[in-house]
Amino acid sequence: MAFKKIRVLIVDDSLLFRQTLAQDLSKDFGIEVIGMAEDPYAAVKIINQLHPDVITLDVEMPKMSGIEFLRRVLPQYPLPVVVVSSVAENVFNALDAGAVDFVTKPSADRGGRQAFISELVGKIKIASTAKVRQPNRPAMSGTGAASAAPRPAAAPAVSSVDLDSSKIIAIGASTGGTDALYEVLTRLPANIPGIIIVQHMPSGFTKLFAQRLDSNCKFNVKEAADGDVIRPGLAIVAAGDHHLRLKKNGSGYSISSREGERVSGHCPSVDAMFTSVAENADCSKVVGVILTGMGRDGADGMLKMRQAGAYTIGQDEASCVVYGMPKVAYEIGAVQTQLPLLNIPGDIVKHVTK
Repeated sequence: MAFKKIRVLIVDDSLLFRQTLAQDLSKDFGIEVIGMAEDPYAAVKIINQLHPDVITLDVEMPKMSGIEFLRRVLPQYPLPVVVVSSVAENVFNALDAGAVDFVTKPSADRGGRQAFISELVGKIKIASTAKVRQPNRPAMSGTGAASAAPRPAAAPAVSSVDLDSSKIIAIGASTGGTDALYEVLTRLPANIPGIIIVQHMPSGFTKLFAQRLDSNCKFNVKEAADGDVIRPGLAIVAAGDHHLRLKKNGSGYSISSREGERVSGHCPSVDAMFTSVAENADCSKVVGVILTGMGRDGADGMLKMRQAGAYTIGQDEASCVVYGMPKVAYEIGAVQTQLPLLNIPGDIVKHVTK
């Protein structure tokens, strides 16, 4: 059977960037650049004519922004889109509008460009296997009071919980995780036990991501800082390029947030966080959750948590954008219960109220 290359459409208003990107992507045996478009209108024509498998998309373009393109075009052409942008606000708006993933634009030096191409190639290949999500909720509100939306009501299965500083919820996610985390966290009550989160994301993006969640959740959400104390009503998101690890702190817990070598291919790493929970927490009071994402980061650490007595949940295949990390965790016996995304908040609360 003939090998099928991934057919890619590049959408960017810069002719030089389009040409350079096409040249670099075409060096990968698994990718074929079938077209280039300078704006969304030209992109739609190419989509109709050539039917790409994946689109790379700039956000700031003439005639129509990349965000508007996603909102208008995705409902008609459900294609996986990888956004190429270095502006965090644009990236999150694009993810809200249905993009699968993002890559930051490269720095001027050759090493930066090579790293960018390597990352983009990987994310194009992941995107080609992803389920395209049709946006079914408003975009996450921003950080200012003027833009803050009313905090959403919890799902019927979720109720208030008793305060208990010894209970911990640990959540790991990757591709598709920004949306999955929104759906889970906004359905949890204000006095939920302390939550620690690893979402694969580079430095410069995690702070804004935490702020946007904070504006939409019933509890506080912040980017991790070394020494943060875990407490009910607070979720801590691992900082980009920093591992988040749990530490015992007297009768409670705090976190370590430090740079380090990649673990399971990532920094921050879900495995690093889950392993620290298994080693330092009373796991009979821990709930671990692994959400959508490619690869196996988190599977080994979750198995250690389950073996230490934690209750573990994996997102099911049907609701995942990419059923990779939860699949591996399930196959090695790390996942105790596998659930659709929107059933996870109620199950978390059921187990932290025991």
